[in-house]
Amino acid sequence: MTAAQQGFAMPAEWAIQEAIWLSWPVADERHWAGKKQDVIGQKFAEITAAISHFEPVRINAPQTRHQAIRALCEAAKCNLRHLELYDHPNNDVWCRDHGPIYVKHRDTGEVAVVDWGFNAWGGKFPPWNLDDAIPQRVAESLEMKRFEGGMILEGGAIEINSVGQLLTTEAVLLNPNRNPHLSRGDIEELLCEGLGVNEILWLKSGIEGDDTDGHIDDLVRFVSDSAMLACVEKDSASPNQKILAENFSTLAGFRKTTGGSFDLIEMHMPEACEVPGWRLPVLPASYVNYLLVNHGVIVPQFRQKKNDQRALAIIQEIFPEREVVGIDCLDLVEEGGTLHCISQQQPA
Repeated sequence: MTAAQQGFAMPAEWAIQEAIWLSWPVADERHWAGKKQDVIGQKFAEITAAISHFEPVRINAPQTRHQAIRALCEAAKCNLRHLELYDHPNNDVWCRDHGPIYVKHRDTGEVAVVDWGFNAWGGKFPPWNLDDAIPQRVAESLEMKRFEGGMILEGGAIEINSVGQLLTTEAVLLNPNRNPHLSRGDIEELLCEGLGVNEILWLKSGIEGDDTDGHIDDLVRFVSDSAMLACVEKDSASPNQKILAENFSTLAGFRKTTGGSFDLIEMHMPEACEVPGWRLPVLPASYVNYLLVNHGVIVPQFRQKKNDQRALAIIQEIFPEREVVGIDCLDLVEEGGTLHCISQQQPA
């Protein structure tokens, strides 16, 4: 029986969480334009510390690195009572995509893992064998029930509210580099059975420079069951202007489960973030790649004072009861993502 048939469904991200999972940076020279690993390690420690003041942080990393990770986190003033390290070797840091996707039983509250396949966004960045094994390792470590998802799926490709609606993009889920043997109908059925959703809302494509082919968590986020925060680009010279305008128009046509259109809140894109000579001429920087934690929101910042402050103000207005924290993510986005991309929430 599938997760849905057994009464499980994926909660919205704003539901109470037990912990946030991260996968620690691997010590090699393949990533972040050759920046020293201690720079990236310190950034992950800063992020871990920020999360730890709201809830526990659970980290995937080989046992041999645990002592060094703990020392970095302690130096970053992490709440060490909220730091948990697991001997789960990994290839890369994108836990949103390779980590477990959790579902929760509607009646008993039991939390289980859905283990979807991972192939590094269509085979772009080998190896990925250790990352693909993370969901099973987590399920075994936590002694949780585990369901097989039945297809390739990254967590950054989906956005879910609490009434069974799921947002995604055709550019990712219908891309032949993921599941060429599956039709659109097959994919929708697997999403419904694996995550307990009942409606799939499709956008076409994602922003420029996105290695993932167009993940939804750089484009639009549910902020409630009746509202979405959607990226817009006012600069007509930007390659994202047309893409985001088309997405916004499509979002305006979606309907709430109770009827009527969603409230659409605009989030301006940052100015183009660029690294001369790097493989991504324009980095996929987006303010909607924030992370919801218990009683807080952690928001990426890109060293653009006016734009950064505007993004914080918009998110604070949306979530007035939460503490909003900004973290500089310009180094992080060189590898193609920020706070939401590197994390995965485990519901309480």
